[in-house]
Amino acid sequence: YSLILTNMAKSVVIYSTPTCHFCKLAKDYFDKNGIKYTAYDVSSDIEKRNEMIEKSGQMGVPVIIIDNEIIVGYDEATLKDKLGL
Repeated sequence: YSLILTNMAKSVVIYSTPTCHFCKLAKDYFDKNGIKYTAYDVSSDIEKRNEMIEKSGQMGVPVIIIDNEIIVGYDEATLKDKLGL
């Protein structure tokens, strides 16, 4: 038998703000490709903002975590690669 793992859902989290253009691009990309994700608004959620800074060392958004891999900023080619699209 063969086991196909290519379409297994990955854990996707995005730390973003409502006014961030690149955050919107990333979310639109996820939506367009049917990727389920958890979004945290770090402009209003201090706890999640601190978590984002602790994990990434960054204050800029978006910070995207796919499984346990951190991506800072919006780079469609990197997202495509990490999501296996």
